[in-house]
Amino acid sequence: MNFFTFRCIVYSVLFLLPFAGIAQTSGTNPNGSNINAIPVQVQFLNIAPDSRAGGMGEAGVATSPDVNANYWNPSKLAFLESNDALSVSYSPWLRHLVPDISLSYLSYAHKLNDRNTLGASLRYFNYGSVQLTDDLSNNLGTYTPNEFSLDGSFARKFGENLSLGLTLRYIHSNISSISYSQGSGQVSKAGNAVAADVSLYYKKPYGIDNLFAFGVHVSNIGTKISYSDVEPGYFLPANLKIGAANTWNLDETNQLTVTLDLNKLLVPTGRDSTGVISDISVPSGIFRSFTDARGGFSEELKEISLSPGIEYWYNQQFAFRAGYFYENPSKGDRHYLTLGVGMKYDIFNFDFSYLAASQQNSPLANTLRFTLSANFGGTTNVSKR
Repeated sequence: MNFFTFRCIVYSVLFLLPFAGIAQTSGTNPNGSNINAIPVQVQFLNIAPDSRAGGMGEAGVATSPDVNANYWNPSKLAFLESNDALSVSYSPWLRHLVPDISLSYLSYAHKLNDRNTLGASLRYFNYGSVQLTDDLSNNLGTYTPNEFSLDGSFARKFGENLSLGLTLRYIHSNISSISYSQGSGQVSKAGNAVAADVSLYYKKPYGIDNLFAFGVHVSNIGTKISYSDVEPGYFLPANLKIGAANTWNLDETNQLTVTLDLNKLLVPTGRDSTGVISDISVPSGIFRSFTDARGGFSEELKEISLSPGIEYWYNQQFAFRAGYFYENPSKGDRHYLTLGVGMKYDIFNFDFSYLAASQQNSPLANTLRFTLSANFGGTTNVSKR
């Protein structure tokens, strides 16, 4: 099978996912954005994996800590109440376009003591099965492109209100396991990269039973990723999230939280004449991401997506959630309402979320997320230091 045939197969199944450094020209990105989005690779890293945040407009930087903080803000892990927590999430993805794409997420946390917590997580993005044929339409079998990341996190509490977190990440992107050669001698390969996150979480009780919280999470700062030995590497979806949340304990059985996350990619906006991001360093790309929009400051503001959300708990047993995700039409055009419910029984939590959008306008319409989590191992004594 020659390169042209294989590229056509991959493009048609992966919705013009950038393959071997070839920029997409039309279609839908893996995260559901359109072709106006800032181009990056391994976009699954910025897809919300769990149902709780998925039901609140994909906001989770400053919400109350749970084990899925491994993704949203690892510094929150220091404030977990249980010594051990485990969560598994699953979401069929872009199911109106291809039925067997999915995102799976496994997250674990262990408290070493009252101040220090370790976290680990695994994200796996399955693109479904690709039927391979040669130029004569002979069956060459099937292939399952996939990507995954493996994270390790450490969170430390500083006093009673502040914590910081550090995460190290390994990323593997295997969108083609078949080697091919072009006239130039280029050979494809799986992409590999490493990255790091830094995060902060601050909470401040006030009034009788109210709590204000603030969080910052800078993620995916790492090496570029490449799919061949001769082409330059491409940017990871380096990302800045800033969030705030306010929780009111209305009485003994009713609790309400309102939250808002702001999100911005820390990669260059511009493209060169081939449609690919210019070959500049990662640190330069981060700084340029705040100043390189062709439309100036007004366009830079358009690169910030908004995620407002609310969460209501009744008797700490039943939760109802709603939110909205907005991304400017010129920067990806994702906008949709999210709804969610949660139930707690003994040590277990079950969460479900639903993404409500027009099927004509959004490939993410009717997306479902499912999460089952457990908190066990008792609780660490709270230090007064």
